[in-house]
Amino acid sequence: MAGTQNKKIGLTGKILIGMAGGILIGLLLRSFFPGSEFIQEYITDGLLNVVGSIFISSLQMLVVPLVFISLVCGTCSLSDPSSLGRLGGKTIAFYLFTTAIALSMAILVALLVHPGNASLAAENMQYSVKEAPSLSNVLINLVPRNPIQAMTEGNMLQIIIFAVIFGFAISHIGERGRRVSALFNDLNEVIMRVVTLIMQLAPYGIFALMGKLALTLGLETFESVVKYFAVVLAVLLVHAFVSYPVLLKLFSGLSPITFIRKLRDVQLFAFSTASSNATLPVTLETAEHRLGVDNKVASFTLPLGATINMDGTAIMQGVATVFIAQVFGIDLTITDYAMVVVTATLASIGTAGVPGVGLIMLAMVLNQVGLPVEGIALIMGVDRLLDMVRTAVNVTGDSVATVIIAKSENAFNQDTFDDPQAGKTAGSFVDQVNAELKE
Repeated sequence: MAGTQNKKIGLTGKILIGMAGGILIGLLLRSFFPGSEFIQEYITDGLLNVVGSIFISSLQMLVVPLVFISLVCGTCSLSDPSSLGRLGGKTIAFYLFTTAIALSMAILVALLVHPGNASLAAENMQYSVKEAPSLSNVLINLVPRNPIQAMTEGNMLQIIIFAVIFGFAISHIGERGRRVSALFNDLNEVIMRVVTLIMQLAPYGIFALMGKLALTLGLETFESVVKYFAVVLAVLLVHAFVSYPVLLKLFSGLSPITFIRKLRDVQLFAFSTASSNATLPVTLETAEHRLGVDNKVASFTLPLGATINMDGTAIMQGVATVFIAQVFGIDLTITDYAMVVVTATLASIGTAGVPGVGLIMLAMVLNQVGLPVEGIALIMGVDRLLDMVRTAVNVTGDSVATVIIAKSENAFNQDTFDDPQAGKTAGSFVDQVNAELKE
Protein backbone atom coordinates (compact mmCIF):
# COMPACT_ATOMS: atom_id res chain seq x y z
CA MET A 1 0.00 0.00 0.00
CA ALA A 2 2.85 2.32 0.86
CA GLY A 3 4.45 1.64 -2.51
CA THR A 4 1.22 2.56 -4.28
CA GLN A 5 0.97 5.81 -2.37
CA ASN A 6 4.59 6.62 -3.13
CA LYS A 7 4.01 6.25 -6.88
CA LYS A 8 1.29 8.85 -6.76
CA ILE A 9 3.75 11.50 -5.62
CA GLY A 10 5.36 13.07 -8.66
CA LEU A 11 8.68 14.86 -8.85
CA THR A 12 7.06 18.21 -8.11
CA GLY A 13 5.47 16.84 -4.94
CA LYS A 14 8.72 15.22 -3.85
CA ILE A 15 10.65 18.45 -4.40
CA LEU A 16 8.09 20.42 -2.38
CA ILE A 17 8.29 17.85 0.40
CA GLY A 18 12.10 17.99 0.30
CA MET A 19 12.07 21.79 0.39
CA ALA A 20 9.59 21.96 3.28
CA GLY A 21 11.35 19.15 5.15
CA GLY A 22 14.76 20.76 4.78
CA ILE A 23 13.49 24.14 5.99
CA LEU A 24 11.65 22.52 8.92
CA ILE A 25 14.61 20.39 10.03
CA GLY A 26 17.00 23.31 9.67
CA LEU A 27 14.81 25.66 11.71
CA LEU A 28 14.20 23.03 14.40
CA LEU A 29 17.92 22.31 14.76
CA ARG A 30 18.62 26.04 14.80
CA SER A 31 16.01 26.60 17.54
CA PHE A 32 16.83 23.65 19.80
CA PHE A 33 20.62 23.60 19.35
CA PRO A 34 21.68 27.24 18.90
CA GLY A 35 25.44 27.62 18.46
CA SER A 36 26.05 23.88 18.62
CA GLU A 37 29.49 22.98 17.28
CA PHE A 38 28.34 19.40 16.66
CA ILE A 39 25.45 20.57 14.45
CA GLN A 40 27.73 23.00 12.64
CA GLU A 41 30.50 20.47 11.99
CA TYR A 42 28.58 17.27 11.30
CA ILE A 43 25.21 18.47 9.99
CA THR A 44 25.61 21.93 8.43
CA ASP A 45 29.18 21.60 7.12
CA GLY A 46 29.03 17.81 7.06
CA LEU A 47 26.02 15.85 5.81
CA LEU A 48 23.94 18.69 4.38
CA ASN A 49 26.91 20.39 2.75
CA VAL A 50 28.15 17.14 1.16
CA VAL A 51 24.76 16.12 -0.24
CA GLY A 52 23.96 19.63 -1.48
CA SER A 53 27.41 20.09 -3.05
CA ILE A 54 27.19 16.74 -4.85
CA PHE A 55 23.86 17.75 -6.34
CA ILE A 56 25.21 21.13 -7.49
CA SER A 57 28.24 19.38 -9.00
CA SER A 58 25.99 16.91 -10.82
CA LEU A 59 24.20 19.84 -12.46
CA GLN A 60 27.47 21.47 -13.48
CA MET A 61 28.67 18.12 -14.86
CA LEU A 62 25.99 18.20 -17.56
CA VAL A 63 26.53 21.75 -18.83
CA VAL A 64 29.12 21.12 -21.56
CA PRO A 65 27.76 17.87 -23.08
CA LEU A 66 24.17 19.11 -22.92
CA VAL A 67 24.88 22.41 -24.66
CA PHE A 68 27.14 20.93 -27.35
CA ILE A 69 24.97 17.93 -28.25
CA SER A 70 21.67 19.85 -28.15
CA LEU A 71 23.06 22.67 -30.29
CA VAL A 72 24.47 20.30 -32.89
CA CYS A 73 21.11 18.51 -33.09
CA GLY A 74 19.24 21.80 -33.38
CA THR A 75 21.50 23.08 -36.16
CA CYS A 76 21.31 19.77 -38.00
CA SER A 77 17.53 20.13 -38.19
CA LEU A 78 18.17 22.73 -40.94
CA SER A 79 19.18 19.86 -43.23
CA ASP A 80 17.97 21.37 -46.51
CA PRO A 81 19.12 25.01 -46.64
CA SER A 82 17.82 25.55 -50.19
CA SER A 83 14.17 25.00 -49.16
CA LEU A 84 14.30 25.75 -45.45
CA GLY A 85 16.70 28.69 -45.43
CA ARG A 86 14.07 31.41 -45.46
CA LEU A 87 11.77 29.57 -43.05
CA GLY A 88 14.67 28.72 -40.75
CA GLY A 89 15.97 32.28 -40.81
CA LYS A 90 12.57 33.72 -39.88
CA THR A 91 12.02 31.16 -37.12
CA ILE A 92 15.42 31.51 -35.47
CA ALA A 93 15.36 35.31 -35.77
CA PHE A 94 11.93 35.50 -34.12
CA TYR A 95 12.87 33.10 -31.32
CA LEU A 96 16.09 34.95 -30.53
CA PHE A 97 14.28 38.29 -30.73
CA THR A 98 11.62 37.28 -28.18
CA THR A 99 14.27 35.72 -25.93
CA ALA A 100 16.22 38.99 -25.91
CA ILE A 101 13.01 40.88 -25.07
CA ALA A 102 12.24 38.46 -22.24
CA LEU A 103 15.74 38.72 -20.80
CA SER A 104 15.89 42.50 -20.98
CA MET A 105 12.50 42.82 -19.31
CA ALA A 106 13.48 40.35 -16.59
CA ILE A 107 16.73 42.17 -15.79
CA LEU A 108 15.04 45.57 -15.78
CA VAL A 109 12.22 44.47 -13.44
CA ALA A 110 14.67 42.70 -11.11
CA LEU A 111 16.84 45.82 -10.91
CA LEU A 112 13.80 47.96 -10.10
CA VAL A 113 12.28 45.60 -7.51
CA HIS A 114 15.65 44.52 -6.01
CA PRO A 115 14.60 41.07 -4.69
CA GLY A 116 18.07 40.17 -3.34
CA ASN A 117 19.51 41.29 -0.03
CA ALA A 118 23.30 41.49 0.32
CA SER A 119 23.06 40.75 4.05
CA LEU A 120 21.81 37.24 3.24
CA ALA A 121 25.19 35.92 2.09
CA ALA A 122 26.65 33.84 4.89
CA GLU A 123 30.37 33.72 5.49
CA ASN A 124 30.70 30.29 3.92
CA MET A 125 29.01 31.60 0.75
CA GLN A 126 31.19 34.66 0.27
CA TYR A 127 32.77 35.01 -3.12
CA SER A 128 35.62 37.15 -4.38
CA VAL A 129 34.81 38.75 -7.73
CA LYS A 130 37.16 38.11 -10.63
CA GLU A 131 37.95 41.01 -12.90
CA ALA A 132 35.66 40.82 -15.93
CA PRO A 133 37.32 40.80 -19.37
CA SER A 134 36.83 43.77 -21.67
CA LEU A 135 34.18 43.64 -24.38
CA SER A 136 36.84 43.57 -27.11
CA ASN A 137 38.48 40.50 -25.53
CA VAL A 138 35.09 38.80 -25.23
CA LEU A 139 34.46 39.32 -28.95
CA ILE A 140 37.95 38.13 -29.90
CA ASN A 141 37.55 35.03 -27.76
CA LEU A 142 34.17 34.05 -29.23
CA VAL A 143 35.87 31.73 -31.73
CA PRO A 144 37.79 28.97 -29.93
CA ARG A 145 41.41 28.33 -30.83
CA ASN A 146 41.01 24.86 -29.37
CA PRO A 147 37.42 23.53 -29.06
CA ILE A 148 38.50 20.69 -26.78
CA GLN A 149 40.17 23.15 -24.42
CA ALA A 150 37.03 25.30 -24.49
CA MET A 151 35.03 22.25 -23.37
CA THR A 152 37.43 21.31 -20.60
CA GLU A 153 37.46 24.89 -19.33
CA GLY A 154 33.69 25.28 -19.68
CA ASN A 155 33.93 28.36 -21.93
CA MET A 156 30.31 28.25 -23.04
CA LEU A 157 30.32 31.01 -25.66
CA GLN A 158 33.15 29.26 -27.51
CA ILE A 159 31.34 25.92 -27.20
CA ILE A 160 28.16 27.46 -28.61
CA ILE A 161 29.97 28.96 -31.60
CA PHE A 162 31.80 25.70 -32.35
CA ALA A 163 28.61 23.62 -31.99
CA VAL A 164 26.70 25.85 -34.43
CA ILE A 165 29.51 25.69 -37.01
CA PHE A 166 29.87 21.92 -36.50
CA GLY A 167 26.13 21.30 -36.85
CA PHE A 168 25.91 23.51 -39.94
CA ALA A 169 28.74 21.56 -41.56
CA ILE A 170 27.01 18.25 -40.78
CA SER A 171 23.86 19.46 -42.55
CA HIS A 172 25.87 20.14 -45.72
CA ILE A 173 27.61 16.79 -46.37
CA GLY A 174 24.70 14.67 -47.55
CA GLU A 175 24.37 11.03 -46.53
CA ARG A 176 27.45 11.05 -44.31
CA GLY A 177 26.04 14.06 -42.51
CA ARG A 178 22.74 12.27 -41.93
CA ARG A 179 24.61 9.38 -40.32
CA VAL A 180 26.48 11.77 -38.03
CA SER A 181 23.23 13.62 -37.27
CA ALA A 182 21.58 10.33 -36.30
CA LEU A 183 24.48 9.63 -33.95
CA PHE A 184 24.07 13.02 -32.26
CA ASN A 185 20.33 12.46 -31.94
CA ASP A 186 21.08 9.18 -30.16
CA LEU A 187 23.60 10.95 -27.93
CA ASN A 188 20.96 13.57 -27.21
CA GLU A 189 18.59 10.85 -26.02
CA VAL A 190 21.32 9.54 -23.72
CA ILE A 191 22.09 12.95 -22.22
CA MET A 192 18.37 13.58 -21.72
CA ARG A 193 18.14 10.34 -19.78
CA VAL A 194 21.07 11.46 -17.64
CA VAL A 195 19.25 14.74 -16.97
CA THR A 196 16.18 12.73 -15.95
CA LEU A 197 18.24 10.60 -13.59
CA ILE A 198 19.90 13.64 -12.04
CA MET A 199 16.54 15.33 -11.51
CA GLN A 200 15.36 12.27 -9.55
CA LEU A 201 17.98 13.27 -6.97
CA ALA A 202 16.58 16.80 -6.79
CA PRO A 203 14.33 16.23 -3.71
CA TYR A 204 17.32 15.02 -1.69
CA GLY A 205 19.64 17.73 -2.96
CA ILE A 206 17.03 20.40 -2.27
CA PHE A 207 16.35 18.97 1.20
CA ALA A 208 20.06 19.33 2.01
CA LEU A 209 20.38 22.78 0.44
CA MET A 210 17.27 24.15 2.17
CA GLY A 211 18.27 22.58 5.48
CA LYS A 212 21.68 24.22 5.29
CA LEU A 213 20.13 27.56 4.37
CA ALA A 214 17.71 27.38 7.28
CA LEU A 215 20.60 26.62 9.62
CA THR A 216 22.87 29.36 8.34
CA LEU A 217 20.78 32.17 6.93
CA GLY A 218 17.51 32.12 8.88
CA LEU A 219 13.97 33.12 7.96
CA GLU A 220 14.88 36.37 6.21
CA THR A 221 16.39 34.31 3.38
CA PHE A 222 13.08 32.72 2.56
CA GLU A 223 11.35 36.08 2.60
CA SER A 224 13.81 37.23 -0.07
CA VAL A 225 13.33 34.00 -2.06
CA VAL A 226 9.56 34.61 -2.00
CA LYS A 227 10.25 38.06 -3.45
CA TYR A 228 12.41 36.47 -6.16
CA PHE A 229 9.62 33.98 -6.90
CA ALA A 230 7.07 36.79 -7.22
CA VAL A 231 9.30 38.79 -9.59
CA VAL A 232 9.94 35.81 -11.90
CA LEU A 233 6.27 34.84 -11.89
CA ALA A 234 5.14 38.39 -12.66
CA VAL A 235 7.55 38.75 -15.61
CA LEU A 236 6.53 35.33 -16.95
CA LEU A 237 2.85 36.27 -16.89
CA VAL A 238 3.47 39.66 -18.50
CA HIS A 239 5.54 38.07 -21.26
CA ALA A 240 2.90 35.39 -21.93
CA PHE A 241 -0.20 37.58 -21.81
CA VAL A 242 1.16 40.98 -22.92
CA SER A 243 4.35 40.63 -24.99
CA TYR A 244 3.23 37.65 -27.08
CA PRO A 245 -0.30 38.96 -27.81
CA VAL A 246 1.15 42.34 -28.84
CA LEU A 247 3.62 40.63 -31.20
CA LEU A 248 0.86 38.39 -32.58
CA LYS A 249 -1.41 41.36 -33.30
CA LEU A 250 1.45 43.46 -34.68
CA PHE A 251 2.88 40.87 -37.10
CA SER A 252 -0.24 38.91 -38.09
CA GLY A 253 -3.30 41.04 -37.25
CA LEU A 254 -4.96 38.01 -35.60
CA SER A 255 -7.03 38.10 -32.42
CA PRO A 256 -4.87 37.37 -29.34
CA ILE A 257 -8.00 36.40 -27.37
CA THR A 258 -8.94 33.72 -29.89
CA PHE A 259 -5.36 32.50 -29.93
CA ILE A 260 -5.09 32.20 -26.14
CA ARG A 261 -8.48 30.50 -25.90
CA LYS A 262 -7.49 27.86 -28.45
CA LEU A 263 -4.07 27.33 -26.88
CA ARG A 264 -5.42 26.74 -23.37
CA ASP A 265 -5.10 22.94 -23.47
CA VAL A 266 -1.51 23.18 -24.68
CA GLN A 267 -0.62 25.59 -21.87
CA LEU A 268 -2.22 23.38 -19.23
CA PHE A 269 -0.45 20.30 -20.54
CA ALA A 270 2.88 22.13 -20.61
CA PHE A 271 2.31 23.29 -17.03
CA SER A 272 1.54 19.76 -15.84
CA THR A 273 4.57 18.13 -17.53
CA ALA A 274 7.08 21.01 -17.27
CA SER A 275 8.49 19.73 -20.57
CA SER A 276 8.28 21.41 -23.98
CA ASN A 277 9.28 18.14 -25.63
CA ALA A 278 6.55 16.14 -23.90
CA THR A 279 4.01 18.78 -24.94
CA LEU A 280 5.13 18.80 -28.58
CA PRO A 281 2.53 16.30 -29.91
CA VAL A 282 -0.27 18.34 -28.34
CA THR A 283 1.19 21.60 -29.67
CA LEU A 284 1.45 20.21 -33.21
CA GLU A 285 -2.10 18.87 -33.13
CA THR A 286 -3.48 22.17 -31.87
CA ALA A 287 -1.46 24.31 -34.30
CA GLU A 288 -2.68 22.38 -37.32
CA HIS A 289 -6.29 21.63 -36.40
CA ARG A 290 -7.27 24.54 -34.15
CA LEU A 291 -5.00 27.42 -35.18
CA GLY A 292 -5.02 26.70 -38.92
CA VAL A 293 -1.26 26.35 -39.50
CA ASP A 294 -0.13 24.25 -42.45
CA ASN A 295 1.82 21.11 -41.52
CA LYS A 296 4.87 22.12 -43.57
CA VAL A 297 5.36 25.12 -41.25
CA ALA A 298 4.21 23.63 -37.93
CA SER A 299 6.32 20.48 -38.33
CA PHE A 300 9.43 22.66 -38.65
CA THR A 301 8.88 25.63 -36.36
CA LEU A 302 7.45 23.79 -33.35
CA PRO A 303 10.15 21.10 -32.95
CA LEU A 304 12.79 23.78 -33.52
CA GLY A 305 11.06 25.96 -30.93
CA ALA A 306 11.07 23.13 -28.39
CA THR A 307 14.86 23.11 -28.83
CA ILE A 308 15.85 26.77 -29.07
CA ASN A 309 12.93 28.90 -27.85
CA MET A 310 13.24 29.14 -24.07
CA ASP A 311 11.90 32.58 -23.17
CA GLY A 312 10.59 31.36 -19.82
CA THR A 313 13.98 29.94 -18.91
CA ALA A 314 15.65 33.15 -20.07
CA ILE A 315 13.39 35.18 -17.76
CA MET A 316 14.39 32.99 -14.83
CA GLN A 317 18.06 33.37 -15.73
CA GLY A 318 17.79 37.16 -15.98
CA VAL A 319 16.05 37.61 -12.63
CA ALA A 320 18.22 34.97 -10.94
CA THR A 321 21.43 36.63 -12.15
CA VAL A 322 20.38 39.99 -10.68
CA PHE A 323 19.11 38.30 -7.49
CA ILE A 324 22.33 36.35 -6.88
CA ALA A 325 24.49 39.40 -7.65
CA GLN A 326 22.49 41.42 -5.08
CA VAL A 327 22.71 38.66 -2.46
CA PHE A 328 26.49 38.48 -2.77
CA GLY A 329 26.84 42.26 -2.97
CA ILE A 330 28.39 42.12 -6.44
CA ASP A 331 27.83 45.13 -8.69
CA LEU A 332 27.43 44.17 -12.33
CA THR A 333 28.22 46.69 -15.05
CA ILE A 334 26.16 47.52 -18.13
CA THR A 335 28.58 45.34 -20.09
CA ASP A 336 27.95 42.45 -17.69
CA TYR A 337 24.20 42.72 -18.16
CA ALA A 338 24.70 42.89 -21.92
CA MET A 339 26.76 39.71 -21.67
CA VAL A 340 23.95 38.07 -19.69
CA VAL A 341 21.50 38.93 -22.47
CA VAL A 342 23.84 37.68 -25.22
CA THR A 343 24.95 34.55 -23.36
CA ALA A 344 21.50 33.48 -22.19
CA THR A 345 19.97 34.21 -25.60
CA LEU A 346 22.56 32.03 -27.32
CA ALA A 347 22.32 29.44 -24.55
CA SER A 348 18.58 29.14 -25.12
CA ILE A 349 19.44 27.38 -28.39
CA GLY A 350 21.04 24.60 -26.37
CA THR A 351 18.46 24.42 -23.59
CA ALA A 352 16.61 21.16 -23.97
CA GLY A 353 12.86 21.09 -23.39
CA VAL A 354 12.89 18.88 -20.30
CA PRO A 355 12.19 19.63 -16.62
CA GLY A 356 14.97 21.14 -14.53
CA VAL A 357 17.47 21.86 -17.29
CA GLY A 358 17.13 25.63 -16.81
CA LEU A 359 19.25 25.43 -13.66
CA ILE A 360 22.07 23.89 -15.67
CA MET A 361 21.91 26.78 -18.15
CA LEU A 362 21.84 29.25 -15.25
CA ALA A 363 25.16 27.85 -14.02
CA MET A 364 26.65 28.70 -17.43
CA VAL A 365 25.30 32.27 -17.37
CA LEU A 366 26.60 32.86 -13.84
CA ASN A 367 30.05 31.61 -14.81
CA GLN A 368 30.11 33.93 -17.80
CA VAL A 369 29.73 37.08 -15.66
CA GLY A 370 31.82 35.88 -12.71
CA LEU A 371 28.99 35.16 -10.24
CA PRO A 372 29.12 32.23 -7.77
CA VAL A 373 27.32 29.12 -8.97
CA GLU A 374 26.64 28.33 -5.29
CA GLY A 375 23.97 31.04 -5.42
CA ILE A 376 21.73 28.59 -7.30
CA ALA A 377 21.07 26.99 -3.90
CA LEU A 378 19.09 30.08 -2.93
CA ILE A 379 16.48 29.57 -5.64
CA MET A 380 16.54 25.80 -6.13
CA GLY A 381 13.65 25.17 -3.77
CA VAL A 382 11.12 27.23 -5.73
CA ASP A 383 12.50 26.50 -9.20
CA ARG A 384 10.33 23.46 -9.90
CA LEU A 385 7.15 25.50 -9.50
CA LEU A 386 8.54 28.22 -11.74
CA ASP A 387 9.70 25.55 -14.22
CA MET A 388 6.07 24.54 -14.77
CA VAL A 389 5.01 28.13 -15.45
CA ARG A 390 7.91 28.94 -17.74
CA THR A 391 7.28 25.78 -19.80
CA ALA A 392 3.76 27.06 -20.46
CA VAL A 393 5.34 30.37 -21.51
CA ASN A 394 7.77 28.56 -23.82
CA VAL A 395 5.08 26.62 -25.70
CA THR A 396 3.03 29.83 -26.00
CA GLY A 397 6.02 31.49 -27.67
CA ASP A 398 6.48 28.49 -29.99
CA SER A 399 2.85 28.73 -31.08
CA VAL A 400 2.92 32.52 -31.56
CA ALA A 401 5.99 32.23 -33.78
CA THR A 402 4.40 29.37 -35.73
CA VAL A 403 1.21 31.33 -36.45
CA ILE A 404 3.09 34.52 -37.41
CA ILE A 405 5.50 32.69 -39.73
CA ALA A 406 2.70 30.60 -41.29
CA LYS A 407 0.76 33.80 -42.01
CA SER A 408 3.83 35.37 -43.66
CA GLU A 409 4.40 32.22 -45.75
CA ASN A 410 0.73 31.98 -46.89
CA ALA A 411 0.49 28.65 -45.10
CA PHE A 412 -2.33 29.66 -42.77
CA ASN A 413 -6.09 28.94 -42.80
CA GLN A 414 -7.97 31.96 -41.48
CA ASP A 415 -11.31 30.11 -41.39
CA THR A 416 -9.90 27.40 -39.12
CA PHE A 417 -8.44 30.00 -36.78
CA ASP A 418 -11.73 31.91 -36.56
CA ASP A 419 -13.92 28.80 -36.12
CA PRO A 420 -14.42 28.15 -32.36
CA GLN A 421 -15.37 24.52 -33.08
CA ALA A 422 -12.37 23.77 -35.29
CA GLY A 423 -10.14 20.98 -34.12
CA LYS A 424 -12.16 19.96 -31.11
CA THR A 425 -10.67 16.51 -31.50
CA ALA A 426 -7.40 18.01 -30.28
CA GLY A 427 -9.00 18.17 -26.86
CA SER A 428 -9.59 14.44 -26.86
CA PHE A 429 -5.94 13.96 -27.81
CA VAL A 430 -4.92 15.97 -24.75
CA ASP A 431 -7.22 13.88 -22.58
CA GLN A 432 -5.73 10.70 -24.01
CA VAL A 433 -2.13 11.75 -23.35
CA ASN A 434 -2.96 12.93 -19.83
CA ALA A 435 -4.66 9.60 -19.13
CA GLU A 436 -1.57 7.71 -20.30
CA LEU A 437 0.63 9.81 -18.03
CA LYS A 438 -1.55 9.04 -15.02
CA GLU A 439 -1.33 5.28 -15.55
